[in-house]
Amino acid sequence: MITKEQFDKEIEIIISNAIREDVGDGDHSSIACIPDGVRGKAKLLVKDKGVIAGVAFAKKVFNYVDKSLKIDILIEDGSEVSYGDIVLYVEGSPKSILMAERTVLNAMQRMSAIATKTRMFVDLLKGTRTKILDTRKTTPGIRALEKWAVKIGGGENHRFALYDMIMLKDNHIDFAGGITKAIIMAKQYLKDTDRDLNIMVEARDLTEVKEILQSDGIYRILLDNFDYEDTKKAVKLIGNKCLTESSGNINEETIRHYAESGVNYISCGALTHSVYNMDLSLKAIK
Repeated sequence: MITKEQFDKEIEIIISNAIREDVGDGDHSSIACIPDGVRGKAKLLVKDKGVIAGVAFAKKVFNYVDKSLKIDILIEDGSEVSYGDIVLYVEGSPKSILMAERTVLNAMQRMSAIATKTRMFVDLLKGTRTKILDTRKTTPGIRALEKWAVKIGGGENHRFALYDMIMLKDNHIDFAGGITKAIIMAKQYLKDTDRDLNIMVEARDLTEVKEILQSDGIYRILLDNFDYEDTKKAVKLIGNKCLTESSGNINEETIRHYAESGVNYISCGALTHSVYNMDLSLKAIK
């Protein structure tokens, strides 16, 4: 997994790029009609129901735009919210508040939607040993935000990107000439480059599970598009030799069945690629 330093750097890049994209050479609407030296206050208002996420990110954005802004947080990340709740107040230069407004709202609306959906899946898994994972099916440029939101919702992060895990999927296996060849080459690569990365291998059926198990040092086997019965058989075959993960068209109706099959993890791209933004707004207080 990526380090805290790497993650923090990703967040810094997201903020600077978002402000660059939105502000350009200036917020001319605010410059035109708001006098210098005026102070103002605004509230971040919830107009929906779910799990709030992105509060800590919002604070970073406001501080990036103007360190003199005063932020009073009333509701923390991961809390259940409903219509009419006030998440935070921000006070200071209205020009600065409005410069940060859209970046804050865009991020928090999406992050809250992801956290809400993740919490729903986490609740569906209660009583099992299975953990819910996100995937790399994220919005280009804001992966760190979306994976952060999954954590806030109670889920766990899969690998962050291509560089922090060896994950041998069907295309890698086919291009390499087979599962065993791909594993051997991956291990040799790690040795040659002195890298310490976990190796995960995708299986498309029980025959491939058996072949993967012939190699030592596999961190996790991904059971891709297995039905319930084959998932149970695979989990029994694998035992304690490595961790197991289910993936492939898993939704709120099927997730519990896969968890009860005994897998350690279930990965679900829908956590990040199929959500509806939570309705939030930033309103000036007169």
